[in-house]
Amino acid sequence: MRLTNNPQSTGPVSLRTELNRAERRQWWLSFSGVVVTLILTLGILSLSLSVFVLEGGFWQTLNLQNALRGLVGMVLLFAIYAIYQQFQIHRFRMNAVAREELFRLIGENAADMIAVVTVDGQRLYNSPSYQKVLGYSPEELGRTSAYDQIHPDDRAAVLAAAREAQENAVGRRVEYRIRHKNGDWLVVESTASAVRNAEGEVEKLVIVNRDITERKHLEQQLVLSQKLDAIGRLSGGVAHDFNNILGVIIGYSEGLLEKFGPDHPDREAADEIQKAGQRAATLTQQLLAFSRKQVLEPKILDLNVVVTDIEKMLRRLIGEDIELKITASPELGMVKADRGQIEQVVLNLAVNARDAMPRGGKLKIETTNAELTEKDAKRHRYVVPGQYVMLQISDTGCGMDEELQSHIFEPFFTTKEKGKGTGLGLATVYGVIKQSGGYIWVESQPGKGTRFSIYLRRVEGSEEEVRETEDSVKRAQGPRTILLAEDEESLRKLTRTALEKIGYTILEAKDAFEAVKLASQTNSVIDLLLTDIVMPGRSGQELAADLAAARPEMKVLFMSGYTDGAIAAHGVLESGISILRKPFTRHQLIQSIEEALARTEGETTLANAINHDESVEEKI
Repeated sequence: MRLTNNPQSTGPVSLRTELNRAERRQWWLSFSGVVVTLILTLGILSLSLSVFVLEGGFWQTLNLQNALRGLVGMVLLFAIYAIYQQFQIHRFRMNAVAREELFRLIGENAADMIAVVTVDGQRLYNSPSYQKVLGYSPEELGRTSAYDQIHPDDRAAVLAAAREAQENAVGRRVEYRIRHKNGDWLVVESTASAVRNAEGEVEKLVIVNRDITERKHLEQQLVLSQKLDAIGRLSGGVAHDFNNILGVIIGYSEGLLEKFGPDHPDREAADEIQKAGQRAATLTQQLLAFSRKQVLEPKILDLNVVVTDIEKMLRRLIGEDIELKITASPELGMVKADRGQIEQVVLNLAVNARDAMPRGGKLKIETTNAELTEKDAKRHRYVVPGQYVMLQISDTGCGMDEELQSHIFEPFFTTKEKGKGTGLGLATVYGVIKQSGGYIWVESQPGKGTRFSIYLRRVEGSEEEVRETEDSVKRAQGPRTILLAEDEESLRKLTRTALEKIGYTILEAKDAFEAVKLASQTNSVIDLLLTDIVMPGRSGQELAADLAAARPEMKVLFMSGYTDGAIAAHGVLESGISILRKPFTRHQLIQSIEEALARTEGETTLANAINHDESVEEKI
């Protein structure tokens, strides 16, 4: 920008104009004083000549008196003028001081870093925020160039923006890394403006830097979250359809194994088919866990008990060359989570730690009460402050850099060689913790190990008893009728065949509409509704609602390994609702049906299911 004499302008140009004006007035006052002094001197000389040399008469004496009065008047006028000019100069200087103080306050209190440099990068001014943000004192900055603290990889872009500012008066906005005094790299957003002299030549650059390190971290978290959510939706949809296919594969392989004796030539092939189906089922469960679409059965848990119960398994899993240390807080609070899933989280993290320590090391598992504060919420915007229980798993392995840490929770991402891992272990951990309403953070550096910190909301209450085992459940007696609603034809046929073999009467429907029609045409008692949750047209929950009025005592068992929110709010199964997870074996199918039919307390009837649906809607 050009210097201007516009008195209404603000900034350094207006300040310089005021100073120039005051300086001109000072010079004019001095010049006027010299002129008046000369005039007075000439006047005095003239009077002296008239008095002492010419020795005039009366009229001359009279004229001399008038001349003296004129000289005195001139002296008085000059004195008044001098006082006025001094007052004006004082006013200009006070305005200049006030403006200088204003600019000083702006510079000292601005959050942005403001610098004035020469065209070759020599620092002329650095605002105090440089020391607040970067840690350097003014003396330390004065001994360096404006480009010395910039990351070498970003220096070329900054120099290009400076050249553009010199050519176009204002440079483009540029982001680059700048080194803090402690060695850390901060990300700043910078703009440069050119200051021109009276001849129009660029003599200075005004640079404004803003620290955007926290904003960049939040943007990275948002991008990662969006990417994981997108992958999760895709994974959940694929796993849902794949579960139906796997159910058919596992079911018919069981039938083949029953027919084939131990010495049958096709026995081994059938056995491998079943094993492959089970492995694939495990993968789909991991995908559903990551996508947060699996159905959880949360109970009040003591994490100390969970870790202690699987300690022997952990020691066998990690091997003898890794030292396992468990530090349990004696006054640990309770959490509400799915016990099986929390055990899987610990096992997955232990396996991950073991693989990071191929030559042995130390694995530490620690539990303690923790409080997440507003400070944590500022660091991680999604955090809700409150009381939590922390489960921390750390190792002394190879560690990870920041780039690797940004991908570890993505499904199918792995650093292991081909065939050594699926890349779903940490993705499963991430999904389980998120679906349980908790947080998981990772801290790691190459060569210094890794630490995973898991926070689960602390709850009141005592640990709940484990669900009754198979042998303790009272079996259903006598012939029973089951209304089966399943849109996958192959799975529906397999389920019907398996149940008819053991004496159940099956009413088969391909969707909710056909199930309602069958129920209305059947006069006999229907003991159980066995329905898929996710079906085209109407869901299993809506089907249960349609049948509740006519058959309120009919019990219901839902089938699915996937939740669409209809039966389980946010994937969490409420008490009083029974679900059979897909893919299931024939044994699991029969066991779940017998438990549903024989349960006498807290029966899973259609009426209970509908009441649960209404309570969920009220909460939403």
